[in-house]
Formats: sequence, C-alpha cells, structure tokens
Amino acid sequence: MDTISLKGMVFYGYHGALPEEQKLGQRFIVDLDVEADLQRAGVSDQLGHTINYSQLFHIAKEVMEGPPMHLLEAVGETIASKVLSGFPVTSVRVRVSKPSPPIKGAVLEAASVTLWRTKSSGSQERQ
Repeated sequence: MDTISLKGMVFYGYHGALPEEQKLGQRFIVDLDVEADLQRAGVSDQLGHTINYSQLFHIAKEVMEGPPMHLLEAVGETIASKVLSGFPVTSVRVRVSKPSPPIKGAVLEAASVTLWRTKSSGSQERQ
C-alpha cells in the first residue's frame, strides 16, 4: 500500500484536561499518514486521481483549532474518523503531540498519542 504523509503540522488549540490549558491554549504538532492505492495517480499525473493533501491538512486544522477536547486521544480519534469517512483510504495514522506539557517538575520535549485506524477494523488501535 502507498502512503501520503503530512509531518510537523503546527496548530494553536485549547485542548487539555486542565482548565488553564483550555483557557490559555498552546501549540500542538500533528503528523498524519494515510494509506491508499496511489498507482493510478502515479501513472496519470492527475490530482483527481489521488488524495489531495491540502484537504487532509484542513481536516487536521479544523479539529485542532476547533472546540476544545480534554484528551489528545479524542483529538486524534476525531481526525482519524474524519479522514476515514471522507477519503478513499484504507488506513490512517495520527500522532498528536503537546510540546512541553504542564507536568509539575517534569522536563520533557512532548507528550503524544499515536492512533492507527483502518476502515475494516474501525476503532482498533495498533502501536
């Protein structure tokens, strides 16, 4: 299977379990991989024969900059669900990262979740 990847998409959102996170907001980084058969597009060189990655970006943007959610898992699940229902893909992998999460006394680059969903398995997760 072929893959289209969007890496390092940065958004400002208001997601988080703490009230301060939903009030002040913060940066989030999203990576998105979709699997689909891209052979026809490779042969034809026609945008209409592939998955327009600009549209994938806008789905991530809409969710990340949309209504606040408490968990990164919920944010990732929403993105994955919208991609699976809106595009001819067989699977989607979404990683949502929160740089410098508010954990007292912790020094870490980011906290993140990675969800992998397929059209056939619905909400099964794979690590």
